[in-house]
Order: sequence, then structure tokens, then C-alpha cells
Amino acid sequence: IGVGLVGFGLFFLLFGVLLYFDSVLLAFGNILFLSGLVFIIGFRRTFTFFFQRPKMKGTSFFFGGLIIVLMRWPILGMLLEAYGFITLFRSFFPVAFGFLGSLANIPLLSQV
Repeated sequence: IGVGLVGFGLFFLLFGVLLYFDSVLLAFGNILFLSGLVFIIGFRRTFTFFFQRPKMKGTSFFFGGLIIVLMRWPILGMLLEAYGFITLFRSFFPVAFGFLGSLANIPLLSQV
């Protein structure tokens, strides 16, 4: 359920951006993404992830952007959310890039 909610949330976010920052689609995508995250890792772990002392700056920008999107200022809200997302997941990016780099070692994929 959680992976599906996150997937639909990302789809609605992408679709909202493609339709010139439609605020309803962006808000719906944000809500689905956050609820999917809660289903995947649990409420307590989600709460402790977002409200750690070193991540409060990213959390405030992310949720502030979410509130601004809900107030129908989608471009400013998405900019704030993007900055908050990058700040929150800064430690995860090297792991993700390392994984993408290891995809070149797969036999059939390396030929492509």
C-alpha cells in the first residue's frame, strides 16, 4: 500500500508540474507521498526522521512549501519543498548515486 501511495504521489507531483504547476494536483501528490511514507516506514519513524534536531531546517522548508502549495501559490511552494527535500535527503544522495553507478556492472545493461 505504501509503495503504491508513494508512486501515485510522485505521479501526481510530476503531472502537476507538467500542467503548469496545478496546485490541486501538487497538493494531492504531496499528501499521497507523505501518507505512503508513513505506510512504508511507520508513523514513529517518519516523525523521528522529519523532526531530528539537525534536519529541522529541511523539515521546516519542506512543510512550509507544502502549506504554501495548499494556499495556492504552487511555484513558490514547490521551490521551498525542493530545497527542503534536498536538505533532508542530503545524506542519502551518495548512496543512491553509488547504486546507479553499480548498474553499469550488470552484463546486459552495461552493453546498452
